[in-house]
Amino acid sequence: MARYRVLGISFDHIHMGDLLRLVADHPDAEIAGIYDPDPARMQSAIANFAIPPDRVFTDLKACLSTPGADLAIVCSKTGEHASTVEKIAPHGLNVLVEKPFAASVADARRMIGAMEGTGKRLAINWPLAWYPPHVTARRLIDEGTLGDVLTVNYYDGNRGPLYHLEAKRETSAEFRAAEKARSWFYSRAQGGGSLLDYLGYGATLGTWFLGGRAPLEVTSVTDEPPGLEVDEHSITVARYAEGLCRFETRWGTFSDPWTHQPQPKCGFEIIGSEGTLTSYDYEATVQLQTRAHPAIRTLPADVLEPPFQDPVQYMLHCVEHELPIEGPLAPALARIGQQIVDTAVLSAREQRTVPLVP
Repeated sequence: MARYRVLGISFDHIHMGDLLRLVADHPDAEIAGIYDPDPARMQSAIANFAIPPDRVFTDLKACLSTPGADLAIVCSKTGEHASTVEKIAPHGLNVLVEKPFAASVADARRMIGAMEGTGKRLAINWPLAWYPPHVTARRLIDEGTLGDVLTVNYYDGNRGPLYHLEAKRETSAEFRAAEKARSWFYSRAQGGGSLLDYLGYGATLGTWFLGGRAPLEVTSVTDEPPGLEVDEHSITVARYAEGLCRFETRWGTFSDPWTHQPQPKCGFEIIGSEGTLTSYDYEATVQLQTRAHPAIRTLPADVLEPPFQDPVQYMLHCVEHELPIEGPLAPALARIGQQIVDTAVLSAREQRTVPLVP
């Protein structure tokens, strides 16, 4: 038996397959159980990871009662994150929730509250947090290379949430047409839309780059695609005590950034008092400009080493060494990102600038 036994809870989010791959590849971890009320949604994982029948559950309580389980990975609908974590917490498991944090700040507080007093860790996984260029950007900020960070501009997205399955396998046009009408990604009530899907990335990593500072107010605009109840494009401007930040989300980029970077490129522009930096998704370099070297230089991104290559490595490392969750995965920092998201939703709905939601 491996040292750490991991449960996969819900296959609503396509990232579950990718996260289970990280568990399968970890030398000290094993997939101890998977749960979804729909057996069909688990078939790919069962085949890919040779999961035996006695580790496959359609009853959540039975799955959570798996002997010796250490960690639950949650990939439920965004609107169900809070209720799912509340069901897991009494079972004494560490919890890794796939982004976004929650459907609202109120739900985020429920999740934090459910885990308080359990002695276990709650972490929110933002896949961008493991991209070498963004980790490099944070290192350069910590080293003082940019001086005081004043502005973070963010643009990110993909062609759409139904264009790919786990491991980025592309779907057919027929599949997308059939799924769009019933997918939670396109349901307002279940936390769908590009703003909720991608703004949390930019708001949370942006808060990380800004050293945990929160904005004073937020202005957001979303598109209104015909026949849809959720947005596919949003632009949010956050005003801080010093500086403005822009966060833009898009379903419908010209290409997916993991195949060919679209224009504009997906990633971050970071402006500081002493330098500027661009850090783009999936790229092997960052571009740095400083007062001492005003000509833009291309620098190699850091090579990430275990246990800081992926969320499963990091989570189990923190469990083993009794360390707190830090960085973008930390609930306290991610909560600020959720506040920005909630405020953006309110601003877009009311078509006005709104003070940061408490």
